[in-house]
Amino acid sequence: MINIITISAPSGTGKTTLCKAVQKKIKDIEWSVSYTTRVKRSIETDGEDYKFISLDQFESLIKSNDFAEWEKVHGHYYGTLKLSLNKAINSKKIILLELDVKGSMALKKKYPKNSFSIFIIPPSLKDLRSRLKKRGTDSDERIEIRLQRFKQEMDSKENFDQIMVNENLESAKFELIKIINKIKNGV
Repeated sequence: MINIITISAPSGTGKTTLCKAVQKKIKDIEWSVSYTTRVKRSIETDGEDYKFISLDQFESLIKSNDFAEWEKVHGHYYGTLKLSLNKAINSKKIILLELDVKGSMALKKKYPKNSFSIFIIPPSLKDLRSRLKKRGTDSDERIEIRLQRFKQEMDSKENFDQIMVNENLESAKFELIKIINKIKNGV
């Protein structure tokens, strides 16, 4: 049974917005809240967007082998607890995860019979640069670092079960909800 759905996308592609749209539309889907060591942004809620913890706490969870996947991205750690995935599998519920490429691939490898991976791409590199600038959360230098990572992430896109383009946000929301409903219904 597919009950672990991972959504990955380059930074600025709209994956958080798309995942929130899925949460609002498909009420019986569970949302995995990743742990992170980065500082909470003003628009985020601890325990809802991420679980913001200290570096020491994160490293303790690594040492105790509590993470199904974890990664250091842009200088901060992010990870998903095994407990939340095992709980979803055992209760036969669908859990949605917003992860980087490496995280999605790690879960696909660890849970091959239970996972489905979706990779969302922007229409172009120019469009992505524009979105990152409009977002206003990064300096020009950080944007360039994110764009370098974009090129690396694009090399992995063929390893995903589904690739979709987010050119128009409303169309992309509709398409993602349709894909997840198909998975949910075993189609």
